[in-house]
Amino acid sequence: MSDSNFRTCPDTGLYLDRPALKLIQFNAVAAVVFLLVGGILALGVGLTRWPEVHLLGAQDFYTALTGHGINVLIFWIIFFEIAVLYFASSSVLRCRLAAPKLGWVAFALMIIGAIMNNYAVFMLNSAVMMTSYAPMPAHWSFYLGLILFAVGALIGCFIFLGTLVIAKKEKTYEGSLPLVTFGALTACIIAVFTIASGALILLPTFFWQLGLVSHIDAGVYRLIWWAFGHSSQQINVAAHITIWYLVGTIMFGARPLSEKVSRFAFLLYIAVLQIASAHHLLVDPGVSAEWKMFNTSYAMYLAVMASMTHGLTVPGAMEAAQRARGFNNGLFEWLRKAPWGNPTFSSVMISIFGFGFLGGITGVMMGTEQLNLIIHNTLYVPGHFHATVVLGTTMTFMGLTFWLVPILFRRELILKPLCKLQPYIFGLGMTGVSMFLMGAGTMGVPRRHWDVSFTDSSYPYEFASSALSMLSLNGLSVVVAVIGGAMFCLLIVGALLFGKKLGENEKCSEPIIVAAVTDEQYAELHKTTKNTIPGTFLLGMIFMTTFALYYFINWKYLAETWGLS
Repeated sequence: MSDSNFRTCPDTGLYLDRPALKLIQFNAVAAVVFLLVGGILALGVGLTRWPEVHLLGAQDFYTALTGHGINVLIFWIIFFEIAVLYFASSSVLRCRLAAPKLGWVAFALMIIGAIMNNYAVFMLNSAVMMTSYAPMPAHWSFYLGLILFAVGALIGCFIFLGTLVIAKKEKTYEGSLPLVTFGALTACIIAVFTIASGALILLPTFFWQLGLVSHIDAGVYRLIWWAFGHSSQQINVAAHITIWYLVGTIMFGARPLSEKVSRFAFLLYIAVLQIASAHHLLVDPGVSAEWKMFNTSYAMYLAVMASMTHGLTVPGAMEAAQRARGFNNGLFEWLRKAPWGNPTFSSVMISIFGFGFLGGITGVMMGTEQLNLIIHNTLYVPGHFHATVVLGTTMTFMGLTFWLVPILFRRELILKPLCKLQPYIFGLGMTGVSMFLMGAGTMGVPRRHWDVSFTDSSYPYEFASSALSMLSLNGLSVVVAVIGGAMFCLLIVGALLFGKKLGENEKCSEPIIVAAVTDEQYAELHKTTKNTIPGTFLLGMIFMTTFALYYFINWKYLAETWGLS
């Protein structure tokens, strides 16, 4: 391929394949559009759960809840992840993209599938939630839309794998795959497993709605669907942790504390992370006790160890780089002097703390067979995955987008003071949403219920006033989060339309990448101190203490239910 098919980014030195660049741009823009749709629906869901407001009627609430879940948990995230896969292969490896024409076919299938699914939800009375549990039927186009979208995403994964083969054959990089590309490969492998699982159950369900299959077993559906539904989140985890490593490099010039350890943690994700879906099935009678115990003990422990490894190595790499540059006073000068006004960095740091302390700790609690019983099918569940999918993945993707706009679209950001503020507003709102939903769930408030006040019910039930207060605070947090999400969409779209246009060889007005820390700087740091990451180590101890206390508290809650037997 001729050099005319590539351009070099003047800010980063990245060698960008033009056909890949177009696909990255279109997938990223589509992702933001579906994030906007899902965010609008989130406002309706949050204001309906707010007892004093209770905005929507029952039918509209379940329609909004279904559309919100699918648009933000599937369409926004997977469109963005396909863009990340293309970037992590062609751009990072300085390689041409494999089969770009097939990439456009994949994009078209994903767009058609997403629109078809949304049409089924809003126009064809298919408000069956994201899980679409059989025997509750949706319109056949609901399933076909998801199938088309999944096929398109699967093609995107194979294009990524094909690009790795081309890079290896044409020797566009030396040695092992860069860690960022290795992390993206992890996400891709999990994605192939996930999409195959979805096809395994969505295809017969589609035929069931066409009348070609007479019966779908509800237990089998749940088992296979969660291999798709929960593993989708594991794609997200691998992808956003990959971006954490990338941001550590571009913001601090950092290098991993140990690439071998980080790669091994990614391999553990491939081996054991998907079976964490067991915590959705712990009350199901059709799954054996032995299977439940294995999944909620040994398998879960290995998955948790992998995440805790990344949770130590990512901020640890940042700290080591900062200390090597001279920010070496006390435990946290390296953190205080970090670029908190840069939305890419602040988004990632909010993601690390939110995903670790809120998503990680509560995920372990939910994945424990006994403790799961006290919060199963309560609002605790969506509270947890707002901490993982939103505070973890969405915050990270937002931060990366701020960095990629000038590189990929050659446009400068607009309203930069608002760009600096956006991560804090969105992060504050989503932290509230996660905590108050989990608080209400701990008090027994059910998930997916239109009216927990039971206003017109023949059999009224009153939750504790504190539980309803939690829902009110959740409603307020939703408003704050939606404002933050709207700011993101407006700032990104505004940059694409009205941002200062940059020439191909014109640098941004502000540096967007930091020079790498040298071997000499690291060597000097090791001479002056034995422990190069004391701040990260202390934060890790705080995390472990918090985890132990929370774990003990929930066992105490469980003990208080024994009298019911």
